[in-house]
Amino acid sequence: MNQPAIHPARWRILGLLGVAQLMLILDVTVVAIALPHIETELGLSREALTWTVSAYTLTFGGLMLLGGRIADLVGAKQVMLTGLLLFTAASLTTGLAESAAMLVGGRIAQGVGAALLSPAALSLVVALFDGEERNRALGVWSALGGGGAALGVLLGGLLTAGPGWSWVFYVNVPIGLVIAVVLAVLVPKQQPWSAQRPRLDVLGAILVTSATASLTYALIAAGERGWLTRLTGWLVLAAAVGYVLFVVWQRRARSPLMDVRLLVRRPVATGAFLILMATALMIAVFFLGTFYFQQAQGYDALQTGLLFLPVAVATMLGANLTGRLIGRWGGRGLAVAGLAVAAVGMAVPALSMHPVSVVIGVSVAAAGTGAMFVVASATALGQVAPHEAGVASGIVSTFHEFGASLGAAVVSSVAAASLVGNTLSGFASGFTVAAIAAAAGIVIAALVTPGRPRPADQVASSPS
Repeated sequence: MNQPAIHPARWRILGLLGVAQLMLILDVTVVAIALPHIETELGLSREALTWTVSAYTLTFGGLMLLGGRIADLVGAKQVMLTGLLLFTAASLTTGLAESAAMLVGGRIAQGVGAALLSPAALSLVVALFDGEERNRALGVWSALGGGGAALGVLLGGLLTAGPGWSWVFYVNVPIGLVIAVVLAVLVPKQQPWSAQRPRLDVLGAILVTSATASLTYALIAAGERGWLTRLTGWLVLAAAVGYVLFVVWQRRARSPLMDVRLLVRRPVATGAFLILMATALMIAVFFLGTFYFQQAQGYDALQTGLLFLPVAVATMLGANLTGRLIGRWGGRGLAVAGLAVAAVGMAVPALSMHPVSVVIGVSVAAAGTGAMFVVASATALGQVAPHEAGVASGIVSTFHEFGASLGAAVVSSVAAASLVGNTLSGFASGFTVAAIAAAAGIVIAALVTPGRPRPADQVASSPS
């Protein structure tokens, strides 16, 4: 099928889709600042507290490839609206939670809705724009996601300090309903790119989700029981086996969840790596910063949210600047620069846990992660064919959520001593690990990130 004609309302559609995506991103960080209040009111354990973040990001990430596949087979508009309405209903349920089980269950349902909405929305963005205009659109998309994550901390502070933590979920309901109605009218109906009878690889989705759940739980449990215990080892082994089985099954399935060859394409693989790194570092900032300011320094939720306002500004500035430069400079230099800035920023609170140092450090780091979000999206999706948009968007979005899930698990384990006591050593260790990870990422990004493609290369590499 041919790509649809340029839509005159494409920028308005992008704005509305961006707001919908913003809700999904906000629901990672807006919850982070409410965690201490949720912990007190519902009596959550440290593991349950971590799963309040990880249950959402894990389900979101684990089912994303399935959501992207459904968008390709059924049509992106239908899948986007279904996911948006499911996410909205699940948000209402989560806000009404009175127990850990209901809270985590609601977060899982939110993740299912998000897994349908996010890749379908990104697929629409890829289909509605082309060429340099697509890079600009992806830059806007990344800026909304990265900056929105930081704004979520401010919004979480306002809502938690005001009407209460339940409203970090209730706020999604009216916004979600309004956006669903407007997008239902404005977005053109698209035919699925695949003419074959829809076949959904449920087994593939189960394998990849189970493998990631096992790895995430291993990281969470390591903080409680130790990194070299039998339980941790068996869980890591189970994850590895699950990923191997997933790859084997994808090569044999009649209608696989994804073409594994797409993942090994250099631009897509690089984008997946960069988005995972950026998200893991971003979540480390919010998780550590939230508990440091509220638990160690005694600030309330509103004060903590205001302290994260520079983080939101820095993230959007980094993303905006990168979106303007990537067409001329290419991705490699900007990816290396983003990781270097993030590493320097993380090192500041690692060396000095003074509140001013923490704010300055995490703001600098946020500028670097904002740049990484743009490079990741533009690298992975800048040249994909329309019929691959759903699954390619699913891959990028999957690694975004895997990064969030793993980031929360790692830093909660590293900082376990500070989360349950009055010491600052755990927070410093968490920032140190984040700085080291960013520094190691510089080497990998320099080796694997494509430089600026020449026009002849772009034509040669464009999928047919």
